[in-house]
Parts: sequence; structure tokens; C-alpha cells
Amino acid sequence: MNKNFYAIILAVLAVLSFAFIEAGAQDTFTVGLECNYAPFNWTQTDDSNGAVAIAGGMGYCGGYDVEIAKAIAEALDKELVIQKIEWDGLILAVNSGKIDAVIAGMSPTEERKASVDFSDPYYESDLVIVVKADGSYADAKSLADFEGAKITAQLNTFHDTVVDQIPGVKHVTPMETFPAMIVALNSGKVDGYVSERPGAVSAKESNPNLTFVEFEEGKGFEASPEDVAIAVAMKKGSEVLDDVNKALAEISKETRQELMDTAVANQPVAQY
Repeated sequence: MNKNFYAIILAVLAVLSFAFIEAGAQDTFTVGLECNYAPFNWTQTDDSNGAVAIAGGMGYCGGYDVEIAKAIAEALDKELVIQKIEWDGLILAVNSGKIDAVIAGMSPTEERKASVDFSDPYYESDLVIVVKADGSYADAKSLADFEGAKITAQLNTFHDTVVDQIPGVKHVTPMETFPAMIVALNSGKVDGYVSERPGAVSAKESNPNLTFVEFEEGKGFEASPEDVAIAVAMKKGSEVLDDVNKALAEISKETRQELMDTAVANQPVAQY
């Protein structure tokens, strides 16, 4: 055999190898999430309650987002792969092709729509403030009752943008994670933090010394429907976005609430 023949064989093998890799990639639906935002997503040590192994041997991820991801993957006839990624890296990961979608309790804000496409909402919530159960703000009824309070929210989220709606608020530097905010609240560094209601329920379940303040209409935060909705983020022009929306349409409102209730009940108990 001459060198040209060997070169041809190697080229063919390279093409076949690439095709195999691409085919394998098409058989998976890779989702990015923090695995640190119960009840939407969290990390645990086993696959109980439907948790899915995190790529790279980083444990298992469970929660409401995971159940939604499983339903979408099944509808797409693909294997679900979970990638654990910090919040600030999620949009970068989907745009770089590291993941196919972000399913992480992410709101489809106008700012984010500039860089990614969003599915139809798969959950809608309202904003509350998590406080100490025996603290000065546990009986608050309106934002005005938080005047002078030290309030924080998660970094680079819509939650942080609404803090200044509180009259006379002391807007504390936003924090990277909800566990960090719980630590700050328990230590007295802050008087409360902004959260969606499911996240607040989760915090209260895991930390009996905490509670949260809900607001009647007109007494709480002003937010657009898209700001309190949660949707799947995908790369601009994704060819499977329509299929994702079809999969979500098959999940009834009642089923979504049941999934959330189950996630709240199954979340790992964590004290901060």
C-alpha cells in the first residue's frame, strides 16, 4: 500500500468518526442548570425521587426543572444529560453549544431575549420576600412596611431589579446563590431577600426559623408577566424550539402544579 492509500483510509475513518460523534450528540438533550435552587433544582447523592445523574460524576440533580427537562427529552425521543453550571454561565453555555437548553427557573426578560430564544412559559409565580420568622418584618403586609430594611436578591436576576421599589430600602449587594442569601439572613447581614414563591416555600421548609411575606395585589412588587414567568432558554434560531413548545403544551396546568408540590416535598432538607 502506498502513502496516498493510507491517507485516504485515515480521511474516511475521520469522517466516519465525526459522523458517529454527531449522531451520538443528536441522540441527547443536554440541559444546563445550577442544581442549587430548590425546589426548581438541587443536588443530591443518589437517584431517589427521579433525580438524574449530573455529567462528570457530580452527584444527582432533582427538582421541578429536572422533571420538565425529562418530559421534554422524552417528547424529543432523546436521552437527557444534565450539566451543572453556575447561573452566570448558563446563557454562555447554551450559546457556545455546550448545552442544548437552559431549564433553570429562568425568566424570559427582554434583556435575555436579546441573546437567546425562549420557549413558552412552563411555570408562573409571584415575588415575595423571605424573612426571619421571629423578625421585625414577619408581619409585613406591603412594600412600605419594609422601609429601611436591608434587602438583597440573587446577582444578575430580575429579582435584584425590583428591590428599589421598596421605599427607603437599604439595597444590599446582590449575592450569587440562594444558600448564600439564607446565610446572610440568618446572620443578620440582611433583613430579607427577594424570591419567587416556590423558592421561598423551599427555604421555609428547610429552615423553620424563616418565613416569607406575600403581598396582596397593589401592595407588592410591580412586574410584567414575562418577568414572573419561567421558560426554557435556547440558542437563537434553535431548530427544536417548536418541538419543545409542543412538549410543554402537553403538560397541563394541574400536572405542573403537582410536579411543583412534589418537588417541594422531595427537596433535601438543608440548614444554613
